[in-house]
Amino acid sequence: MAINLPFNVSLNVRVALRTKLILGTVIASVSGVLLSFLLLSEPLSESLTEPVQGQGRQWGELALIILATISLSWAMSYFVTRKLATSLMALEVGLLNFKDNDFSISIPVSGDEQLSALATLFNESAASLRQERQYIYQRELLLDKVIQSSPNVMLLLDDAQRIIYANDAARHLFNQGSRIEGLSLLTLLESVSDELSRALQNPKGGLFSLAASDDGEDETWHLSRGQFLLNGQYHHLLLLKQMTHELNRQEVAVWKKVIRIISHELNNSVAPIASMVNSGRMITSELNDPKLKMIFDTIEDRTNHLSQFIFNYARFAKLPLPKKSVVDWHKLTEQLGQHYSFKLEGELPGSQGSLDLIQMEQVLLNLLKNAHESGSAADGVTLSIEESTLVDGTSGISIEINDEGAGMSPDVLKQALLPFYSTKQSGTGLGLPLCREIIEAHDGRISMHNRDNVGLCVRVWLPQ
Repeated sequence: MAINLPFNVSLNVRVALRTKLILGTVIASVSGVLLSFLLLSEPLSESLTEPVQGQGRQWGELALIILATISLSWAMSYFVTRKLATSLMALEVGLLNFKDNDFSISIPVSGDEQLSALATLFNESAASLRQERQYIYQRELLLDKVIQSSPNVMLLLDDAQRIIYANDAARHLFNQGSRIEGLSLLTLLESVSDELSRALQNPKGGLFSLAASDDGEDETWHLSRGQFLLNGQYHHLLLLKQMTHELNRQEVAVWKKVIRIISHELNNSVAPIASMVNSGRMITSELNDPKLKMIFDTIEDRTNHLSQFIFNYARFAKLPLPKKSVVDWHKLTEQLGQHYSFKLEGELPGSQGSLDLIQMEQVLLNLLKNAHESGSAADGVTLSIEESTLVDGTSGISIEINDEGAGMSPDVLKQALLPFYSTKQSGTGLGLPLCREIIEAHDGRISMHNRDNVGLCVRVWLPQ
């Protein structure tokens, strides 16, 4: 006959911890009662009827019985709950460590089944918290590495405008690489330019320009602001991003688009004209008229000149991506010396470079040509190629060309790398912009500044 147990009671009976405590108390109490009953059942009842002189002995026996009962109850309770006290103490210590953000502790698994289950659950929670903390720590390290390596300037301020956090770019912009955490923003702005100070004190973000040093190109920056509440206190985030390179790239992209449109339209007109000139020469060949020959020669000469003019601009607009290969610096300098003379300064890099040889040779030839046309003596033009490392640890090659010419005025330096700007009467204004396009396509950079005494210095940096 089957027995249906109500409430899905399991047949695997387990004695709960609370039941054990109750049983221990009941056993201790019953033992005490039984002991008292056995001791008081007859000797004590008879002694109670005795005269007064025997009452002292009776109360002494009663006190001994009560003391024996208390001792027995305490001993049995202590024996039953000794592992419970140990487990609870270990659990308390473990939770105190949790409170102090220390998840390295684990408690022993022993004793009662429920205590063992509780200890196991505690240890599993500690292991899970340790793993989660390690994951968060690694993520924080990765995030900090990304922020510190970012070229964007990042400042985190509290509500009192005191700097809480700053990345490496911010330290180099404001304090030459030294730590600025803990300083006041107003104190920090005392050592920067007026343009930067005004931009950072403006409650709104936007674009602003900073005058470059060494008569270089002005820098355009974008400032964005953010605010959030953390631990009951408002924090302010300032992000500064240099936009000069991006704006120049967009400007060049617009110029290229215009050049492609103009070149297409001019080619559509020049090609029929050249064809008509050839047809006209054939038709009028029997006339042998000198005036017609001069007219055809003039038209052909101007169309050829216009075609070459269009080709030069189209080459700038359709510059192909660099096809990098291994370059021998000794061989490259020998090829350059066959076209323009220069003095090689310093030792050439021991390692070979990786770049587009044709494009880079065109860049260096153009820069050497400009150096010779600057009014410098031939022996005053120098070239140096050496290994270089940036502040962020990026290794590369630094190429420097110096001359002893007249140099450039500040206005010319600001526009020298812009398309169509030229100080030469017959110049197209595409030489230096083409050099810049090739160098930036190699993820490099070009800079120009007047030398201290005389002449111009052009520096090209290329990543390895």
